[in-house]
Amino acid sequence: MEIDIVDLGHMEYGKALKIQTNQWEKVFREEEKDTLYLVEHPPVITLGIRGKTDNILLPEAELKRLGVSIHKINRGGDVTYHGPGQIVGYPIMNLNHWGRDIHSFVERIENTFIRLLKQNYGIAADRGDKTYTGVWVGINKITAIGIQVKRWTTMHGFAFNVNTDLSHFRWIVPCGITDKGVTSVEQLTNKKQDMELLKRQTAEMFCQSFNAVPNYIKDIDLSTKE
Repeated sequence: MEIDIVDLGHMEYGKALKIQTNQWEKVFREEEKDTLYLVEHPPVITLGIRGKTDNILLPEAELKRLGVSIHKINRGGDVTYHGPGQIVGYPIMNLNHWGRDIHSFVERIENTFIRLLKQNYGIAADRGDKTYTGVWVGINKITAIGIQVKRWTTMHGFAFNVNTDLSHFRWIVPCGITDKGVTSVEQLTNKKQDMELLKRQTAEMFCQSFNAVPNYIKDIDLSTKE
């Protein structure tokens, strides 16, 4: 099977959310193929369905001054930060094609980054103690995962720290976890990374995790209906 890969470039969170929602309807109805969107967002904080505003540490006025928006959304998980230097992936996938197994779906996403980091950067990452989802290097999270599954079709996805400004995570309690930290490929390699290369590696390894073939889409209508 093929998975369409769409690079949204740099895009405001709200617009990307509308694109996701529109594509979810099409994938659910099997009018279009399963799709992975890759994007970088300007600084934004999102709160999942279990998110607690207490886990946002800066006052809203200060965040506004810094140009940081806040979005309450319907994915799993608590509070998450997205920003430049981070590859955010939104797989819109009909799980009727992939065994209708949510646990397996999340595990395949985790495997994507465990294998990518090992094969390309010699970084040993794992699922941690499995108390929390995501991919970890020691006690530091490098990829956060938060999804929504409705009618066996997925939305939202993962946030992979590549060249992310890790100081921005001080604005929140990441995922509501107080006893662990965050890291990035840049921090672990002491080298600024090529984001375009990492996007390609992410797309290729993601598709390998699903035994699928990437189909890169360059010309696509990204208009959304209000």
